[in-house]
Amino acid sequence: MKQFLDENFMLTNETAKVLYKEHAEKMPIFDYHCHLSPQMIYEDKPFDNITQIFLGGDHYKWRYMRSCGIDEEYITGGRSDEEKFKAFCSCLQYAIGNPLYHWTHLELKRYFGIDTVVREDTAEEIWEKANKVIKETQMSPAKLINSSNVAVICTTDDPVDSLETHKKIAEKGHVNAKVLPAFRPDFMINIDKETFAPYIEKLSAAAGMKIEGYKDLIEAVYKRIEFFHEAGCRISDHALDSVPFEETTQQEADTIFKAAMSGKKLTQQEVDAYKSYTLIQLGKKYKELDWAMQLHIGALRNNNSRMFAKLGADTGFDSISDYCIAYPLSKLLNALESEDKLPKTILYTLNPKDNYVLGTMLGNFQGSSVAGKIQFGSGWWFNDQRDGMTEQMKALANLGALCKFVGMLTDSRSFLSYTRHEYFRRILCNLLGTWVENGEFPCDMDTLGKIVEAICYNNAGNDFAL
Repeated sequence: MKQFLDENFMLTNETAKVLYKEHAEKMPIFDYHCHLSPQMIYEDKPFDNITQIFLGGDHYKWRYMRSCGIDEEYITGGRSDEEKFKAFCSCLQYAIGNPLYHWTHLELKRYFGIDTVVREDTAEEIWEKANKVIKETQMSPAKLINSSNVAVICTTDDPVDSLETHKKIAEKGHVNAKVLPAFRPDFMINIDKETFAPYIEKLSAAAGMKIEGYKDLIEAVYKRIEFFHEAGCRISDHALDSVPFEETTQQEADTIFKAAMSGKKLTQQEVDAYKSYTLIQLGKKYKELDWAMQLHIGALRNNNSRMFAKLGADTGFDSISDYCIAYPLSKLLNALESEDKLPKTILYTLNPKDNYVLGTMLGNFQGSSVAGKIQFGSGWWFNDQRDGMTEQMKALANLGALCKFVGMLTDSRSFLSYTRHEYFRRILCNLLGTWVENGEFPCDMDTLGKIVEAICYNNAGNDFAL
């Protein structure tokens, strides 16, 4: 029986062990999509205790606690940090098969030097040990980033953001990694939301111009893209619960825009027409500036209306949706490609039923002398675990070029989540090693090592022009 979480954790064959130790383990981290707070990075305040860093904002852990019947007072409520931590430990003890069990123990081991297995009766010991480390090291966001061999962090930022915090981080110089913005224009895309009209006023102010029609809107958002570009941004990001596509014109988009601004209720066809036309206009600008465009597809958000009213978004009440995406996604990408305006693009699906849809869609739009121009993004959110990541990589290998894959990202609000890159890298090396050990690929360690290093870091560095 293997020891839990030993040096060969998740590495089940000799080839995998060599690939991990000699290639994957040493590579820096290129975290090209995350939800870390730039303000927290800049202020760099030491954490008071492990709960602040361990459970704050981590909806993966919150969902599990709720599934175990832990009262909300111990999750997002008013109980003390110590009580919340001990409540989490009491249920994690039984989390067999859940990636949280691995993530949690990796976090404790790598950042706190704690090998104690999490149980209800060890919670007090872990609480004391972890808090001692936090106090002695003055553990802070920058110290966690710097100790994790992170080269680049791309945060998630709204077009109206001043990006002053990113400038302050660079000037302060306390973070070894580049901390760069990523452009997330969801509010100006989501014309069907009640937040749309108020947001356009904010965009107007940020761009320093009045937005009266669709042409003004695009001019304003292009100004903000240029502003982000000057600040080092090279990546955009879009949350598309479903993929919209309707043939339309700028004049029709203008009519729809003005109707929404006047408070008129739009039809679904009008919504899709506006969204798809606007995504195309943005894609053209991304292409001009050599940005990468990320499309996150397939979430069903804020399902629990009572808890949404109480806690707001991103608190653990989202799930996988089952939209049909192949036809509209093809039309959207082709609308840009037909004018040679399709930027480098990363496609993510939350529903693993669409792995082969995205895996085959890539091949339709590759080329232009750019290796891996269209990417199938890593297992995302609910697929961010061993089976999900393995199936994503197997689909990509079967249908495209796994060797050009841009690899892992944290997609997290937690400063401890860099251990998920280690988790991914062990899974990657084990998958490749298994193919070699089964005689399905030669034991060419030079080629294999280059593939591993490319997926762990080098491909992302090349793809994002940073």
